[in-house]
Amino acid sequence: MTRATGWGIGAALALALAVAGQPAWAADGRDAEARPSGGAMVADALVARPLLAAATLGGTAVFLVSLPFSALGGNVEGAAETLIRTPAEATFRRCLGCAISKRADEL
Repeated sequence: MTRATGWGIGAALALALAVAGQPAWAADGRDAEARPSGGAMVADALVARPLLAAATLGGTAVFLVSLPFSALGGNVEGAAETLIRTPAEATFRRCLGCAISKRADEL
């Protein structure tokens, strides 16, 4: 087994254990959301954040390409909100492991 394959299998196993180890969510979503599990934090840091950062960069590129058309249509703010602001807030403002795009002290 090569080193790269060993790392890949180890990362897949760690991700599977993190996702499978999450407790069932309580009936009150706010209480469960205020305290994310360790597995949710690991999965968020290793999987979700890099994908959301890529979505932010991709949205920025699409926004720049569509900017002349958005300006002509008068919806630059809406395009910026959808393509840049929303993924950026989910990437950089959301607490680690949380599903809602708010800081931990705002929950």
